[in-house]
Amino acid sequence: MLQIRGLGGGTALTGTIFERGEEAPSFKGAPDEEAAYVWVCDAFYEVESGGTPLEIDGEEIRVAFESPMSRGFDTREQAIEAAKEHIRTQFARIGVDDVAIEVEKEGPA
Repeated sequence: MLQIRGLGGGTALTGTIFERGEEAPSFKGAPDEEAAYVWVCDAFYEVESGGTPLEIDGEEIRVAFESPMSRGFDTREQAIEAAKEHIRTQFARIGVDDVAIEVEKEGPA
C-alpha cells in the first residue's frame, strides 16, 4: 500500500494506492478487482456556503466533497502519476498551485 500525500496552503490531502495482492475497498464505481493497482482518494471543490471549513494559507474557505475517486491501473508508475495529478488538481480547485507531493510505502516492505 502506498500513501500519496499532497501538502500545500497549510493543509494536506492523502490518497491510497492498493497494490497487487492487497484488498482495495469495494463500493459502487470501484474499479475491477482484477486491476493490479487501485488509487482511491477524495475529491473536493470550494463552495460559497455549506460544506466543510478548511484553512488555506491562514484563510478559511468552505469545501464540498464528491464521492471518493478510484481508478485501476496496470502498473505502479501509472498509478503514482495519476495519483499525483489528481492531488494537484484538487489543490488547484481551491486556488493552491504550490503543492509538494510525498509517496510513502505503508506496511511491510
